[in-house]
Amino acid sequence: HPEQELEFIRLVYNTRMATVNFKITLTSDSRLPFKTLNVPESTDFTNVVHFAAEKFGMVPSDAAIITNTGVCINPRQNAGSVFLKHGGDLRLIHRDRVG
Repeated sequence: HPEQELEFIRLVYNTRMATVNFKITLTSDSRLPFKTLNVPESTDFTNVVHFAAEKFGMVPSDAAIITNTGVCINPRQNAGSVFLKHGGDLRLIHRDRVG
């Protein structure tokens, strides 16, 4: 959805709030490609998951984010909380692998 992507980009670049940086790796690809996202701490983490999934060509509703140790992250919190609890090095997986 181009409108959502533009709104997300505007939110990232037009804010003066503190930001957090996530390195999100796509685990389903053996080359382990990653994207780096820098977002305001107050960003709803659901939006981060949605944006990352779209960047990797995944259907956002089929995506989940886990830590490097395999802990599934509840997206119903802000990006700052996720960063404080789990750090910035995360993995994007298909939801059917959560479990």
